[in-house]
Amino acid sequence: MARPDKAAAVAELTEQFRSSGAAVLTEYRGLTVAQLKELRRSLGGHASYAVVKNTLTKIAARQAGVPQFDDMLEGPSAIAFVTGDPVEAAKGLRDFAKAHPLLVIKGGILDGKPLSAEEIRKLADLESREVLLARLAGAMKAPLQGAVSLFAAPLAQAARAFDALRVKVEATGEGSTAPSTEAAAAAEPSTEAAAAAEPSTEAAAAAEPTTEG
Repeated sequence: MARPDKAAAVAELTEQFRSSGAAVLTEYRGLTVAQLKELRRSLGGHASYAVVKNTLTKIAARQAGVPQFDDMLEGPSAIAFVTGDPVEAAKGLRDFAKAHPLLVIKGGILDGKPLSAEEIRKLADLESREVLLARLAGAMKAPLQGAVSLFAAPLAQAARAFDALRVKVEATGEGSTAPSTEAAAAAEPSTEAAAAAEPSTEAAAAAEPTTEG
């Protein structure tokens, strides 16, 4: 490979390392071209699978700040550069390796941290991001519904209590400010009593002194 081509290949690999959330190194010795195509399909949109040259990959990994691959880059190498869900990518590699034992998972990196082959298999046993998010949403939904019911019940009770209090206050106000006709009649003096209290004309005339001798 000419020097400009090598430089371009290193630059491309470096960018793939930097733009990927994870990378898994594999050995594909003995796999056919058709099987490699099948492997790429099984990874879906979660990862791209590229056959690499060990020397150039070592340089690119160092430039990208991931020198963990140095000791593992031996034999026919290919890397799954993960840009999607790392759990789904690990599942795809694990399942393909079970069906095609010639694919050997050597190790990898996840968010800059090295992973052994065993750790990648454990990663594949985890729930996918979509499943975890769905479970989280379900777990949050149930308490929220309970909280709504919890707050709604006291509010409804308070509304009923305030309504009953309003009716009671109105009824009490009407009773205290509007005295009954009987009470008003009892409070007013009768015409007969008023007439009895006033002195008669004859009595007043008798009480006055006469002008005669």
